[in-house]
Amino acid sequence: MPAKKNAELRNKSIETLTSDLNTLFREKMKLRMILGSGELAQNHKIKENRRQIARVKTILSEMNRKGSI
Repeated sequence: MPAKKNAELRNKSIETLTSDLNTLFREKMKLRMILGSGELAQNHKIKENRRQIARVKTILSEMNRKGSI
């Protein structure tokens, strides 16, 4: 999943963000498995994935605090 800007994420619905979050967690697991086998050549992908997960979680919690849920 390519990195998205915060403005793009804020325009999405809660269901879409939750779906994106699940996709990011699956991608994180896949990257960790590849890293464990020693085949991951692009180690920065793990860091990018972790930060993208944090972005989506932050947007979801902001929506929760505002009462959008």
